Amino acid sequence: MTLEDVAGFVAWLRLPPQARDGMVAVLPTVAHHCSAASVNRKLAALTSFCGFHARHGVALTGLLVSMAPEGRRYFSATAYKPFLHHATKNEFQRRRTITLTQPRLRPKVLTAKQVQTILDACEHLRDRLLFALLLDTGVRIGEALGLRHEDLDIAGKTLTVRPRHNDNGARAKAGVCRTVPTSPELMRLYVDYLNGEYGALDSDYVFVNLWSEPKGHPWAYAAVYDLVRRLRVRTGVDFGPHQYRHTYATWLLRRGAGMESVKQLLGHASVTTTIDTYGHLTVEDARATLEAAGWFTGREVQW
Repeated sequence: MTLEDVAGFVAWLRLPPQARDGMVAVLPTVAHHCSAASVNRKLAALTSFCGFHARHGVALTGLLVSMAPEGRRYFSATAYKPFLHHATKNEFQRRRTITLTQPRLRPKVLTAKQVQTILDACEHLRDRLLFALLLDTGVRIGEALGLRHEDLDIAGKTLTVRPRHNDNGARAKAGVCRTVPTSPELMRLYVDYLNGEYGALDSDYVFVNLWSEPKGHPWAYAAVYDLVRRLRVRTGVDFGPHQYRHTYATWLLRRGAGMESVKQLLGHASVTTTIDTYGHLTVEDARATLEAAGWFTGREVQW
C-alpha cells in the first residue's frame, strides 16, 4: 500500500456513486458525496485494520500512522486525555498521517415561529411545560427530567439544577448545582400544570407519567423522544430537545448577554466550551452589533 493508494481511496470516497467507475466526468461544482467527517471515520477504521495486521507482523501502518512527541499542539489543558496519560505523556504518540479538515458545524437554532408552532401542537400542559422550560432556562433534557418540585421556586422565579440519582436514569451532566432565573410566564404555566393535570399525585418529580403506566413514575427519555417524533410529524419541524439549549444560548448572545454569563447559565465548566460552541455570528448578527455600536452611523470621517 502506498500513499497514492490512500489518497486515491479518499478521492474515490468523495465521488458520487455514479462516477466511481471512472466512466463519468465530475464537474468541480458537484458536491462531495462523503463529508470530511465521514471520510475521517473511514480512515480511522482503515488505520485500525492496518494496526491489527501490524501487530501480527504485517507492516501496513507506516503510511497511515506517524509517531510524534506530545505537546500543546495535541493536548490542551482542557482537552480530553486518555487513561494513564500522566504515565505516557513523555513518550511519542501515534498520530494519523492523513486526515481531512472538518468544518465546524454551527448549532441548529429554532426560530421563534418554530418554537411557537411546537408549543401550540402540544396536547397536554405537561408537554407544553417541558418545551417551555427547555427554552426559558436552557437546561439539558436530562436535567429537566430529573427536576423535583423543590427545585422550582415560584416566588423567586428560579430553577435549580441539582446533580442527584434519578429513578428514570436522568442526570445532570455537570457535577455542581446551578440556579437559573426563569420568567413569570413559565412559573404560571407550572402552576397551571399542577392544578390542571398533576393534581394530588404523590411524587417528588415534576415530569411524570400521567396517562400511561406506571402512573406517577418519572418521565423517561424514551417517552420524551416518542413525543418529539409525534410532534415532528404534527408540525413539520425537524427538531430535538437539545436544540432548545442551542436556541436559548444563541438568543441570549444575540441580545447582548456576555459570554461569561451564558457560561454560568448553561453550567459549562469552562468558558472555552461556551465560546467554541456558541461563539458564532452570522453576517446579520455582526451587522446588528456594529450598528448598535454606531459604527456605520457615527463616523468621524467621510469616505
